[in-house]
Amino acid sequence: MRILLTGSNGFVGGRVVAAARRRGWRVVGLGRSASPTHEVDAYHVRDLSQPLQLDERVDAVVHAAALASPWAPPSAYQSANVEGTRHVLDWARTHGTPPVHYISSSSVFYTRADQLGLTERSPIPAPPHQINTYSRTKLAGERLVAGYPGPWSILRPRAVFGPGDTVLLPRVVGAARAGRLPLLVRPGAEPVVVDLTHVDVVAHYVAEAVDRGVTGAVNLTNGEPVELYPFLFALLDELGLPRPTRRVPAGVAMALARASEIVSARFLRYREPPITTFGVSMFAHSKTFDVTRARTLLGPPPLTVEQGRSDLVRWWRARS
Repeated sequence: MRILLTGSNGFVGGRVVAAARRRGWRVVGLGRSASPTHEVDAYHVRDLSQPLQLDERVDAVVHAAALASPWAPPSAYQSANVEGTRHVLDWARTHGTPPVHYISSSSVFYTRADQLGLTERSPIPAPPHQINTYSRTKLAGERLVAGYPGPWSILRPRAVFGPGDTVLLPRVVGAARAGRLPLLVRPGAEPVVVDLTHVDVVAHYVAEAVDRGVTGAVNLTNGEPVELYPFLFALLDELGLPRPTRRVPAGVAMALARASEIVSARFLRYREPPITTFGVSMFAHSKTFDVTRARTLLGPPPLTVEQGRSDLVRWWRARS
């Protein structure tokens, strides 16, 4: 098996490289860095916002490259997540139409409310009602993939965590250290319950999807919903960081986040604000998924959430 992997230097992409090589596959990596950060069989520096020129033949494409930051200019998301996907698909069409496996995001389902037991058939908000620009552009990418003439799959991981995380954990740690991590209060509501996905579980499932020729959309999680705050408190305790004590009504936090985003967009050239509406929503609302389809097509995850949390703590301590 020889695969083309976009974003091979990234958080998820790097783990997909490792999972593929354990199976004896050859990996052709694409990235923006001058040299690969993970051992691949061939590496090409490419900017996917431009048409892809590449003289390679592969058995499958895994499109992991994306802009996953919670806050950036809309044009940056459009370039990376929509035009990048379009150019990968255009290349695949003219190179034998190999199966394309697109790593999307569970955020395409999100609303600012509790959502429990989401399945692949659950309603997806229309583009104007997507929760943020990131999810809107990932949905646009999904729609491009669904029009690809060869075999395709759309893989939607939820809240990916683990060693090498550059999105979730650094922001949580930074806010905790600065005393800016709030304890959001939802009067009369049930505790916030969420699904999480360890990065090695994502990589394992991506490799399984390639190996088994999975098609269609599949939601990916560890399948072990946890109460958010107890999980977060245990993680902060192990990292030696303070628990949040400042209780803030979720509605107040959301209003502050909206104001921060307006200021950032209008006056600060989209510098990431200390609080975003997406971040507030993730701490204020339950999100769980029915993983029947994932388990049926791809099998059980290779490690548990608790094992994943321990793995993350060991890595963070080693680098601190």
